[in-house]
Amino acid sequence: MYKNIFDSHAHYTDKAFNDDRKELLGSLQESGICGVINCGADLKSSREAAELSESFDYLYFSCGVHPEEVDNLPENYIDILRDLSQNEKCIAIGEIGLDYYWRQDNKELQKKIFIEQLLLARELKLPVIIHSRDAHEDTLQILKEYKPQGVLHCFSGSVEMAKEILRLGMYIGLGGAVTFKNARKPVEVAEYLPPDRLLLETDCPYMAPVPMRGKRNDSSLIPHIAEKIGEIKGIDPQTVIDAATENVKALFFSK
Repeated sequence: MYKNIFDSHAHYTDKAFNDDRKELLGSLQESGICGVINCGADLKSSREAAELSESFDYLYFSCGVHPEEVDNLPENYIDILRDLSQNEKCIAIGEIGLDYYWRQDNKELQKKIFIEQLLLARELKLPVIIHSRDAHEDTLQILKEYKPQGVLHCFSGSVEMAKEILRLGMYIGLGGAVTFKNARKPVEVAEYLPPDRLLLETDCPYMAPVPMRGKRNDSSLIPHIAEKIGEIKGIDPQTVIDAATENVKALFFSK
């Protein structure tokens, strides 16, 4: 059995866990899980993530507004996030970023909210957890301008973009997509990525790895991701897990 597994991106406030949330979270350490970052996606889930973190020592959280949730924010949303960030279990601002796959009619609003949250993270000296889908050019431009510390989670870009992200001193999160049958870019990125810049993640309840694809994901399935990355890179899966956990500590716990 694998050990020392740190899931750097999960959504345990999602309704998919409503029936067994506490039971599942109470059992994860038996599967070798040493830590989880439970990510907020809007003000409500950020609050819920903060509350949930109080019940489990190994559970941390981030607070932020996902690009799909930027409409109809209260004017004081930054103040709300700032207050949530004062919780000692809050270790990042996220999940924030740009998503032009679902929405292309509000790009300027997405960029505005993204930048405002980057500035909050800078003020608080916290790293960021970034979502970027079909928006790589704008994401990269903003990151080059504001230069945050953080991770691009569920990375879907090319090796060329990965190189740009690494030049900025950031990390890259890989999850279940690297195991998918027709995955090309995630496999190429996994092959290229130095072990000291990799984070492992589930994005649960979404993106379950093969052989559980299509089912509800959770942190106990990270070994399938580590085994695939180990196969791609020709290294032991536990070595992949240990490197990724050290990277989580360096990024989120070194202040």
